[in-house]
Amino acid sequence: MSAMPGWLATIDAVGLLTCFALLGTSRIGACIRFVSVQGVLVSLVPVIAHDDGLTLRVFLLAGANVALKGVIFPAVLLQLRARANFHREVEPFIGFVASVLFGIVALAVSLGLARELQPALPHAPFLMLEAAIFLVAIGLFLIVSRRNALIQVVGYLVIENGIFVFGAVTVVETPLLVELGILLDAFVAVFVMGIAVFHISREFGMADADQLNTLRG
Repeated sequence: MSAMPGWLATIDAVGLLTCFALLGTSRIGACIRFVSVQGVLVSLVPVIAHDDGLTLRVFLLAGANVALKGVIFPAVLLQLRARANFHREVEPFIGFVASVLFGIVALAVSLGLARELQPALPHAPFLMLEAAIFLVAIGLFLIVSRRNALIQVVGYLVIENGIFVFGAVTVVETPLLVELGILLDAFVAVFVMGIAVFHISREFGMADADQLNTLRG
């Protein structure tokens, strides 16, 4: 397992790049593809991070994650973007330069928090702790800083990726049914949000979160 740190470092580096790409990219289609790449990468973490062998449980978990996060979710979001009345450009509350600067600060904070957590979780790889915290922070930022509801769904997926990485490296053994149940929750949540965004766009001709305030009352 001497190659494990190298593979985890690669996943961490590419995952960070996808986060910064999400913060600095103005195209919705590109954001969906970036989160697809990120989903495939985090799906490989359980296979690499544990040395208990390539069991059926590990294969099922990794395969289900790759199918959902790398194929099904991006396909649903791309189809939704094509069918609904979406601008092709991301319209942020916070500009792209400021977003990237936030990402740099969030990365520094994530490194500090991971260093604090490491003594309590000695079996968890430091890079994956940092990546998990960073993914959650970036996902939350995308949700609150982007007008387009579709990008907010992307932010939710980034948060889910971070939670998945944290669970994969900190929980020694979780029943397979529990892990697949969590995936099912993510599956249902994305489809419910996708249906809601589509109907909002179809009925009101827009899907900008800041404009939904006009529906109150």
